[in-house]
Amino acid sequence: MNTRYYLSWFNDLFPEKLVKWLHEDITDRKSLVMISAQPSGFKGEQLNIDDVPERIWCNQANIIFDEYHLIDLRMQKEEAQRLIQNASVIFLCGGNPILQNNFLAEYEIADAIKNSKTVVIGASAGAINMAAKWLCSKNNGYKVETTTIYNGIGFDDFAYETHSKLDYGALVQGYLFPLSEKIDVYATEQESTMRVKDGKIDIIGNVYLISHSKIQKLVEKL
Repeated sequence: MNTRYYLSWFNDLFPEKLVKWLHEDITDRKSLVMISAQPSGFKGEQLNIDDVPERIWCNQANIIFDEYHLIDLRMQKEEAQRLIQNASVIFLCGGNPILQNNFLAEYEIADAIKNSKTVVIGASAGAINMAAKWLCSKNNGYKVETTTIYNGIGFDDFAYETHSKLDYGALVQGYLFPLSEKIDVYATEQESTMRVKDGKIDIIGNVYLISHSKIQKLVEKL
């Protein structure tokens, strides 16, 4: 099974420990394929792929690939599917998780990503959509009237939550408690990471496990 990284968001560089993990896990560096979470935001425009934050993070960590591809609505569905099948690393980008979730379904690429043997990384929205489920509610910052539980790609049997204002104070308000009665929820503050490898979860930063309406802060192991 592949190694998965669930990233929150990084305002600067990857932390040193995360860079070390990535260098250990990413041995094939032929092709980095990024999945947009603003798939229509650049439609008809020429986007400089060098400016995509997720690529910049990798460059700063000295993780350099031979080829870089960004999948959005400007790309044909068949080409997107081909690139995913041949990717060395798949990176689900940050942005709008609802748009990305719909895009994954429209382009029929969720199963191809899930079945990939490569390292798969998600940042913010991308990490949210990697999990089995996630909550969309006005209580966690979405401009919606109705609370909805979305199905993600489903790499791991838990729900995932992260957004810019997430901290322990937000969690104790309990908006994730109903979901946590059905499935474990992992919630990460900014500058945090979860790595799932060989059935084991390793963490960097502030990560919380919410299960049956109880919150536990996980301990980072050095």
